[in-house]
Amino acid sequence: MQNDIKKDSDVVPRTVGGKVLNLYKQLGETPRERLDRLRAQKPEYAHEVLSYAGRLDPMAEGVMITLVGSANKMREAYLDMSKEYVLDVLFGFATDTYDALGRIMENGDTAALTKKAIEKGLNEFRGHVSQEYPPYSSKTVEGKSLFEWARAGALGALVLPRKTVTIYDITLEGIYKIKEPALLSYIETSVDKVHGDFRQEEIVAGWKRKLSATGDREFSCATIKISCSSGTYARSIAHGLGKDLGIPALALHILRTKVGDYESSKSLK
Repeated sequence: MQNDIKKDSDVVPRTVGGKVLNLYKQLGETPRERLDRLRAQKPEYAHEVLSYAGRLDPMAEGVMITLVGSANKMREAYLDMSKEYVLDVLFGFATDTYDALGRIMENGDTAALTKKAIEKGLNEFRGHVSQEYPPYSSKTVEGKSLFEWARAGALGALVLPRKTVTIYDITLEGIYKIKEPALLSYIETSVDKVHGDFRQEEIVAGWKRKLSATGDREFSCATIKISCSSGTYARSIAHGLGKDLGIPALALHILRTKVGDYESSKSLK
């Protein structure tokens, strides 16, 4: 019985108490990796109970609200906070993840793309929108995450679930061109920052088959600002915009600039 008795030296002190932190999740990190980095940055949190309120995909960066200690009891309230994003959409390609960390499923010509067409397309996303969950997401269906179904090639047996989200505002900030070598370099660099099993070798090989480091093509991109309710997938907006325009599209870069009143400019990097 004596072995079951804890000594004072066995008890890890928890001195921080409840706290809400505004962290910056870097491109390539998973939320769990960001929490691990926080513990390395701030030793006082090494033994605290930590959780994040609102997931960010590896290819997205920006504000990640983190709850410490007793603040975890208020997690639902922080999950429900509105979000703001700056989304860069690449036209001409569509992937199975709706971003650059995916297998290319379609490519197409962007010659007919115009500013007017993009603005008209964005109007369809204002207000209450029924949004399908991305195939590669953590949404659980019949006991497994969608990305597990997707990796097993079994999505055909499912009806992808949908949810209603609210887009308070969505505006086109600008259109620009990116040269082929720069696009390939950006994708390779971004994917290289991702750790874990995300099919990185296969994905980069696929992009190298479509893009050349010495190519002279240019690809159209658009920068879009989004203000939305919790649960909105920015990459789904990129994919959906492409479908509406009849031009393949994906999320090239996602920056979450705000969660509630928490701003990325004030996040702990």
